[in-house]
Amino acid sequence: MKKIIILLSLSIFSISLYGQKLINKKESVFKAGEQLKYRFRYGFFTAAEATLQVKETEVKFNNKEVFQLTALGRTAGSFNIFYKVRNRYDSYIDKDEMVPYLYTEDIREANYRRRDKARFYQQEKKIVTNKGNFKSTGQTFDIVSAYYFARGLDLTKIKNGDKFSLDYFLDDGVTNLTIQYLGKERVKTSLGNLNCLKFSPSIQPGRIFRKDSKLFLWITDDNNRIPVKAQVEILVGSVTMELTHATGLKYPLVASK
Repeated sequence: MKKIIILLSLSIFSISLYGQKLINKKESVFKAGEQLKYRFRYGFFTAAEATLQVKETEVKFNNKEVFQLTALGRTAGSFNIFYKVRNRYDSYIDKDEMVPYLYTEDIREANYRRRDKARFYQQEKKIVTNKGNFKSTGQTFDIVSAYYFARGLDLTKIKNGDKFSLDYFLDDGVTNLTIQYLGKERVKTSLGNLNCLKFSPSIQPGRIFRKDSKLFLWITDDNNRIPVKAQVEILVGSVTMELTHATGLKYPLVASK
């Protein structure tokens, strides 16, 4: 279950344009004070919950102001009995370029504890971590900053079937994720019916996923571009992520009953 939750979280944080340098809008689509909450369901049961927050901070990098992005993840209900998770991820991103300077993890899973950090040097194409140094190919993100950067991408010319990719740093290296655009759909949520863009991130079959398993992600087709739903098929059943709460948005969330 933990690996499935991580995969769905990555699906939130990962959309971009091919391998070239990504083009982001000049003005951010979010602001300090934004908070999004999600629940992860396995069948009828709520397995976990996640919260995403945008904060102001006095911290500066290279004398530049940054946003502090915080993602909190925790198991819920009876899942705490089998495998209790209380994880925190923080990313500090440039307010203009939206690329990360620093990423930290505080992992608490059952009896396991780990604290990691990664310092990004975008111009030098390197990442310095407490586990060693890594090379990057250019713009590289952590899983949190990737999501916020992706929300500001210009997708006005996107067509059904278009494929995208993004490099992000996780654990001990840089990983590439490929995503396909599948068109527009209207999605029913706890906040109302929302017009969305639908994507399908790639996954690798294995002990959890079937050979033909699919992962789908729906993002609002508006100025906010927030994920409202994700779903992945597993060997037995499926796991679904749903938006349950959204406050502090920069633009009104247009929904209908």
